[in-house]
Amino acid sequence: MHKFKIVKTEKGEYRVQFVYNAEVMVWSENYASKASAKNCVESIKKNAPTAAIVDLTQQETGSGYRFEIDEAKNGETFVRFRAANGEIMVRSETYKAKSSAKNCVTSVQKNAPEAAVVEEG
Repeated sequence: MHKFKIVKTEKGEYRVQFVYNAEVMVWSENYASKASAKNCVESIKKNAPTAAIVDLTQQETGSGYRFEIDEAKNGETFVRFRAANGEIMVRSETYKAKSSAKNCVTSVQKNAPEAAVVEEG
């Protein structure tokens, strides 16, 4: 089951996680307010399904809301979701196979709109 979790950090900030079962697929930076974290969730729900997928490892470029597939320093592949203003909203762990990164994008696009939101803390 897919869901968004809004988690309170030790410093009293808030982080968004998109979770499948117990696995965190993507997560955000920390936000000072819970309202900002909720805005992040709503923006992903609204914009992820139709967002472009840009493979930076193939020198593709994009603008607007988009998923970027990129290479990490260790040579593995990861995903980030950017807002129209270029801000990184969430990112994934690194994957050995690019196909796993693409599967992550597909899952967020398909499941985010209907995912429940759970607040922890």
